[in-house]
Order: sequence, then structure tokens, then C-alpha cells
Amino acid sequence: MASTESVEHSVASVEEVQQGWHELTLRVRQLEAEHAALDLENKSLRFLVERVIEHRQKSHAELILLLTGLVTKLPINDVGLVVSRLVEHNRHLSEVCAALAKGKADSELPTPMVLKALESTKRELLAALKPAIEELIQLETSLDSEMLRSLVADPGLFYSPAVVRANRCFVKGQVPRERVVKEFGEQALVFFNDMTTDPKLNPNPKPEEIVMAFKPDFEGWFAQNAALVPGKHEELMALYQRVQRSKASTEQSRAQRIAFQKVSFILEMIHYYENQSTEAPDVVFAQRLPALVETLVISNPQDKLEEKAVVQVEGLLAFVINPDHRLMVINNMGKSGGAGRTLRYVLRLRMEKGPDLDESITEFLKHLVPSAPQKPPAPAALTPVLQLLPAEMQKRVVRHILSLERIRRDDAEALGRAVGKELGLAGLEMEARSQAEMSPEVEREIAWRKIKELITQRADPTAIAAAFRDRLHAKYDSDELKQSWLTLSDADPMSLIRTFCQLPYLPDGRTDSIARTVMETYTTRLTHEKYAATYTKVANSLRNMYRAKPDSPTLLNFLALMRWVDPVAADKLSMDIGMSPAQ
Repeated sequence: MASTESVEHSVASVEEVQQGWHELTLRVRQLEAEHAALDLENKSLRFLVERVIEHRQKSHAELILLLTGLVTKLPINDVGLVVSRLVEHNRHLSEVCAALAKGKADSELPTPMVLKALESTKRELLAALKPAIEELIQLETSLDSEMLRSLVADPGLFYSPAVVRANRCFVKGQVPRERVVKEFGEQALVFFNDMTTDPKLNPNPKPEEIVMAFKPDFEGWFAQNAALVPGKHEELMALYQRVQRSKASTEQSRAQRIAFQKVSFILEMIHYYENQSTEAPDVVFAQRLPALVETLVISNPQDKLEEKAVVQVEGLLAFVINPDHRLMVINNMGKSGGAGRTLRYVLRLRMEKGPDLDESITEFLKHLVPSAPQKPPAPAALTPVLQLLPAEMQKRVVRHILSLERIRRDDAEALGRAVGKELGLAGLEMEARSQAEMSPEVEREIAWRKIKELITQRADPTAIAAAFRDRLHAKYDSDELKQSWLTLSDADPMSLIRTFCQLPYLPDGRTDSIARTVMETYTTRLTHEKYAATYTKVANSLRNMYRAKPDSPTLLNFLALMRWVDPVAADKLSMDIGMSPAQ
């Protein structure tokens, strides 16, 4: 075991202590001064860090506000979602900065207008849902009242399989099997026909997926076998009568369908605003809602529009926050023509800030007024439709009628004055007189300027070709042909090629009577040395088209039409683009 060694510490003498005391006090004072300086420096650094963090918070909040303002002006579908993400990001940053500095966040970022509008619309939709459902219940539809009232508490149930099946049954005049069993028991199934089970296509469906329809001779069958549903006679008969009323073509059944479509529209909008990140806007606003809105107003394509129904539709469309989405709903209505298409143009022209109003009015009049040689409609046929428009828009439409090129000028002026008189519009006589006093050159320049705007806006080549045909049919002379070629030659080469390809084809499939003469004139001018620059551009575009896709329909159609009017010019162009004349 090792022995411990004791170390003896020497004791300083009094003289040594006295000599080192002065040095020790100096070092202590120096350390205290350095400590005070470090403490002051730490406070200054903390103050600077807090200033930097605070500045970072405020500058980031201002940046978020600027970004939300810019995002709301962009033509994107999920503006509300993007803005909510920006606000959430700013909130997280504020919390982190507060944790680094003060421990608590400053006041929150002011809510952007788009989010305020979104929340306000959600509240309005929920407030409108309950009275709409109560209205539907009071109309005594075949839908289950308890199921409808459950949608007020949970609108998401509208997309559950049971509710979807019940809605389809209501539209088709059927009843879900599960409801029959629940309300009347298994023995009541003998009064219905199974519309789901099929020995070949669907031999073993799930019981909850089966739908039933009342037997054609239900009343006689029920009178003989009423004992099968003891205590439920009146309820089953009442259900049968409600189903029959819903299927009938009466005012009550139409009111039921309108109320059902209104509830469906509100629930569709609630679901979309709650699930913007997963719901595609095109599906909602271009496919589902247009059919709902059109059904609210029109039950028959030949029906006339009513002011009350149009106002009701506008009230529902007000729930669509994004103007682009609202316009998407309107533009996808009336694809089958008739009153549905009239409704589309009426709603578009009733908008406060509708885009391309002149183009919309032109399309509206094309829908209402057939082109020559058909007779123009009577003023009494146009007046009820135009009365649905605001007064200023009525004047604007009548001015377009006065200068309408689809019919003879005298007929257009007479129709415009007669419609204006029935609408009670003043000052149209002076406008018609000033228009009559306009020189042919000025009138021609204005007409072709409008067509040139269509080309500049890259409108559909079919629409541009139709505008060319309408103008040339209204004014067919050498000056018009020359002006039409100048307008077409000023366009980009692809617009020229595509418009040329569409010129001879009328909407009904026939060939325009003046197409060959007009296209022959265009071909002669195109191959003339005066328009060599235009010919070079067209040849280069066709050459690139041939290299990319030798069997391009546009390329082949253009050459075929040129060969139809001038085979020599077509062969020359074919060789210039690298094709054999035989092609």
C-alpha cells in the first residue's frame, strides 16, 4: 500500500501580503470594468437583434400584403388558397421571430379582402341553405325530410352514397330499397320493381345500392294486398302520390325541380370553397354548375325567358367570388341552342363589367337574327328578350342592329328603328340618319377595322372567315375584295393560312357561292410580285409545317383549295415548300 505524502504549504508572510495587495486590487478593479463593458455591449447587441427581428417581421408582413394584392389580380383558379397560404406563412414567421426576441407575437396581419370575401360568402351560403331546404320540404317531394334537414348540420353528407342515390331516385321517380325497408318493412317490396338487379349485367348488387320503382299497376295491387303493410297504408300511398307528382309535367313538379337545383347549387359551392385544394374548378364551373343554372330557368328549349328567373340565377351566381369562374359558368350554358343560348348572352350582357361586350353583342345578334336570304325576325320577337337587358345595354344592342351586316342595310335600319320604338329608346333616328350620311369609304374602313381586331385578338379562324363572308355578302364589289385582301395580308401567315382554309365552308356544310371567286382573287394577289413579302412568309410557314408533319390537314387543305382555284399557282407553291406538285 503506497504511503501518502503530505505537502507542506508555505505561509506567506505579512510583508508579502502587503506587497501583493495593491496588485490584487488593481486586477479586481480591471475585471469589474471589463465586466461592466461586456454587460453594456450585450445589451446593445440584444437591442440591435430585437430591432432586426422587429424590422424583419414588419417588412415581411408588408411583403405578404403586396403579394396578396398582386395574386388576387392574377388569372389563376385557386387565388383564395394561395392567399391563405401566404397569410399562414406570415403567421408562422411572426411566431418564430417572437420566440427569438420578445416571447409573444405582435398583432396579426390584416385579413386580405379575398379571404374576407371568401369567409363572408361561406356564411351567406350556410345561411341560404336552411331556407332553401325548408322550401324543398314544403313542396312535398319524394325525398326524405330527415335526410334533407341533416344537410343543414353537415353539408358534406350531400356527397355521401346514400344521399347521392336518393337524389338520383328523385330525378328518375324511384325510391332507394333501404328506405322502403326502413319505413315499410321487407313485405312492402312486393309493390315495387327492382331496377338494379340484372341477371347478366348486375346479378348480385349490394342491398343498399338497389333502387326500386312503383309497379305500373300499384294502385290495384295495393288495394288487393293492403294487409301486407299494416298501419302504413296512408304513408305508402302518400309516397306513391308524391313520386307521381314529381314525375308529372305540372307547375308543382317544375317548382320541385327548381328548388332541388337551387339546393344542389348552394351545396356545390359550399363543398368547393371547403375543398379548393382538391376540387378542380373546371369540373365544378364548366360542367356541374352550368347544367344546374340552365335547369333553373329553362325546362323546354323553346321556353321564353322570364325576368324573375334570370334575377334568381344572378342571385346564385353572386355566390361565385371569382369573376372568371362566374364567366365560365355562363359561357358553358346553352350548348344545345334555343333558350339556353339566349340565357347565356343575356347573363353575359347583364354583367356590370363583362369582357368584350361588342363581340358578345355581335354573337348575340347572330343567334337572334338569321343571315340572308332568310327573313329577319319580327320586332315583337326581339323586344321581350332585349327587355331583359339594362337600358344602356338595350341602346347598345339596337345600335348594332342598325349596322348589322347579316341582312340588307334597309332591313337592318328598319328592324333597329322598330325595336327601338317598342323599347321606348330615343335618339335612334338621329343615329340612323348620321349612319346613312356616312361615306362608303368610312363605313368600309370601320367594318374591316372590326374584322382586323378579330384577327389581332387571335379569334377562331372559323369566326374570322365567317366575318369575311358576312361582309362580302353585304358589300360585294372590287373595293371590298381589295380591302379584304389587305386585311388578310396584314395578318400573321398562320392566321392567313387558317382563315383561307375556312373561307368556303358554311356552318351547314355547304360551299359558299362566292368563295371560289374570292379565293381566286386572293391566290392571284398572293402570287403577284407586289406581295412577294407576304408570299415568302406564307411559303416559309408551309415549309416548316411540311417538315414537321408532311400530312398536316391544314397544309393539305390549303394546297387543295389553291389547286381548286389556280392549279398553276398551287404547283409553284408546292415546289417552293419542297413538295412534289403531285402531292
